[in-house]
Amino acid sequence: MGNCCHDKVCALDALRERQGKTLRIVMAINVMLFLVEFSAGLLAYSTALMADSLDSLGDALVYAVSLYVLSRSDQWRASAAMLKGVIMLGFGVAVAFALSGKILSPVVPDAEMIGGFGFFALACNATCLYLLTRHRSDDLNMESVWLCSRNDIVANIGVLVAGAGVALTGSMWPDLVIGAIIAVLFLKSALYVLSKAWVEIRTNPKEQVG
Repeated sequence: MGNCCHDKVCALDALRERQGKTLRIVMAINVMLFLVEFSAGLLAYSTALMADSLDSLGDALVYAVSLYVLSRSDQWRASAAMLKGVIMLGFGVAVAFALSGKILSPVVPDAEMIGGFGFFALACNATCLYLLTRHRSDDLNMESVWLCSRNDIVANIGVLVAGAGVALTGSMWPDLVIGAIIAVLFLKSALYVLSKAWVEIRTNPKEQVG
């Protein structure tokens, strides 16, 4: 029998093991980040921070689903990607509702808290993106989690811009505008993942998911 390293099955198992380790690390980071940012968003009255925290929660759920289907079939992973798209879509809608609530009950958020926690979140998500980048091209499952991480970086930069805008203008509008941009980013990525997942599901319609 040849060396296991030359066996395609063993190579795939090794790849899944590396993917699983990476997903566990980034999932733990995002759970912690959700708890910290959501609390900070409530204290700072910041829509941008709360939107970013919901993004972290959504990512943690996405990584958990990705772990579950890691060693399963392509059809399973495509179905999981579909679920991730629905999660991203749901959070985009949730942020949109939060924005409407802020407009009806305007409060100027705390710019210093937005900036401080925005930098903290950016550092955490940059770490996640670095860890996930080497797995970006593995399959749709890993591409979808990489997209979530990339969105986090964009959202974090937006939070920093919101903090600077609030500090300069003394207005809530920079925070609301960034929150709206994050919502649009959620929705755009959700539609992309849903469309690709649907194509993969249609490609292998006879494969059983159960």
